[in-house]
Amino acid sequence: MKTQNDFLRFLSTLLLATLFLSVSVAQQGAKPGKGLDPKNLDLSVKPCDDFYNYANGNWLKNNPIPPAFSNWGSFTELGEKNNLVLRAILEDAAKNSKAPGGSNAQKIGDFFFTGMDSSSIEALGAKPLEDDLNRIGAIQDVAGLQEELARFHTYGIGGVFGLFASQDAKNSTQIIAQLNQGGLGLPDRDYYVSENPQLRKNREEYQAHIAAMLGLLGDDALTAEAASRAVLSFETRLAKASSTRVERRDPDKNYNKMSQHQLLALMPNFAWDRFFTRLGVADPGDVNVGQPGFFKEVNAMLADVPLSDWKIYLRWRLLSSAAPALSSVFVNESFRFNGMILTGAKEMQPRWRRTSQVINSTLGEALGELYVAKAFSPQAKAKAKEMVNNLIAAMREHIATAAWMDEPTRSAALKKLESFGVKIGYPDKWRDYSGLQIDRLSYLGNLRRAGAFNFTFNMSKIGKPVDRTEWSMTPPTVNAYYSATRNEIVFPAGILQPPFFDPEADDAVNYGGMGAVIGHEISHGFDDQGSKFDADGNLRMWWTTETRKRFDERTQLVVNQFDSYVAIDSLHVNGRLTLGENIGDLGGLSVAFTALQNTLEGKSRQAIDGFTPGQRFFLAWAQIWRRNNTPESLRLQVRTDPHSPAKFRTNGPLSNLREFHEAFGCSDDKVMVRSAAVRAKIW
Repeated sequence: MKTQNDFLRFLSTLLLATLFLSVSVAQQGAKPGKGLDPKNLDLSVKPCDDFYNYANGNWLKNNPIPPAFSNWGSFTELGEKNNLVLRAILEDAAKNSKAPGGSNAQKIGDFFFTGMDSSSIEALGAKPLEDDLNRIGAIQDVAGLQEELARFHTYGIGGVFGLFASQDAKNSTQIIAQLNQGGLGLPDRDYYVSENPQLRKNREEYQAHIAAMLGLLGDDALTAEAASRAVLSFETRLAKASSTRVERRDPDKNYNKMSQHQLLALMPNFAWDRFFTRLGVADPGDVNVGQPGFFKEVNAMLADVPLSDWKIYLRWRLLSSAAPALSSVFVNESFRFNGMILTGAKEMQPRWRRTSQVINSTLGEALGELYVAKAFSPQAKAKAKEMVNNLIAAMREHIATAAWMDEPTRSAALKKLESFGVKIGYPDKWRDYSGLQIDRLSYLGNLRRAGAFNFTFNMSKIGKPVDRTEWSMTPPTVNAYYSATRNEIVFPAGILQPPFFDPEADDAVNYGGMGAVIGHEISHGFDDQGSKFDADGNLRMWWTTETRKRFDERTQLVVNQFDSYVAIDSLHVNGRLTLGENIGDLGGLSVAFTALQNTLEGKSRQAIDGFTPGQRFFLAWAQIWRRNNTPESLRLQVRTDPHSPAKFRTNGPLSNLREFHEAFGCSDDKVMVRSAAVRAKIW
């Protein structure tokens, strides 16, 4: 955009000589601002050497990780503020004896009451599992085994594979059943198959954890030890047949639509008709099998793994899934492994927070409706909508001027952008929970009924048209998403709060924070995955071959950049695993900066706290990603999370952006400036 370029050249020319003074100390008499606190900056760091630590250094030093967390940053900080709102709502609901029976207030109040009733939970111990354990023990054959696997799905446990209903990727108007690999107790397949010393140690710790949990259930030491070996062997076999996280990012490879006849041919040892009937799905129709090789292996295991080992595995899956809702000995051992060993958390989350998180995940819209009334104003929604419109307009400019695109692809991309659906804050239609029974008798009972209710609701969609009013996140969630099959961007009320979004802050801060998040989600529609879906949400190649080739060449630069980052010890970021998110960040930041310049057109560009609007924009960007991690949680993130660690998520995109270099006067020899040959620009 001409105005943007002219402004940046003007800024670069006139401010270069005095820039480091202006960014190092707040100008006397400068207008104080909201949304950024200059005290969080570490002025001993040069912005062109390490912008992440320049912008966040003092905050990182002054905000150690609380003992009950494995990381602490803007997301967790805001999440905790939202949790306090939820706590107040739930405590009030639990005390409300006048709530009508069957109302949402009664349901969330009684659910919270049972979750907080530690005396009853302690008195019960593992007794709530007795019927399930007896049923598993009574399994006599493969038919009985498959019956129990179906029951597991209704509880939300999942057994050896995942099953859910969602849109057909190549016919996005219809809902079909989706089958995916699963069944692992460790975070990823690599934890089972890698010879990395740390992962080998985690395997040993996992086996010891299994034995400890089974010992708490009443097994003697020898039985528990033998069972733990059987479980690890069973899960290792599943892991070896599992696709990697990078492989699962390819929508083409994970689209394998099959008829029921083809599904039976793939897995003849499994009675799929009886399985779906048990789940209440009379006519499942075609099914997408995400990873056929995995299901071939499960089919073989049904034939050659002894029934006794299957029963041990089911027993373990039942116990590990239920442990957080059982008495303290089970909760503590579950936390010791899953919290302390895997993530480095030092203390367990308090009971109120654990319970509120469970209710948010199971009755999220019942709770969310009350959250929105307390924490999200119509004015905030209107301001957010305005920002989204401005970001879409800026993305339109970027697509229109992308020199590497040919006209047929550009035209299709613009059509896709114009077709974007936008959801802000909360659903227009709240979900009906009238068929769900919640009482004050049993926390695990409430969990089971809620799990069955949600699973049945999901399965009921199979074969039906898509309900485009539905959301995939609850309103209090501090996150946002792009759905490729719906071609929509969604921003829950939970993230539309400071420091991401503040209607009283200046435009630069809002566009550098929430604006970049909005731009990120828009860019997902055109990243390495989203770009394979058309304007209607169908998996279809709508690019010309030559333009796709140029796109892939540009994305490879991003892969190479992030592959080079060392997160901890010798553990590198996986540039291929994080590619989609890195494209989203790079594109979102660039598009948000354009939207800011458009918004500031004809307005004063007055410095605030000594920083120009452009500088405040980039400071806000760095602020939202600031985070302290335990070493354990950082290793876990790098191995399993498609999002890059905070420092690289901040500095990586900035090192490619001329606008950042000009805003802070970074010369070509600085660390934060990539040479033109390796600089990535996609959107």
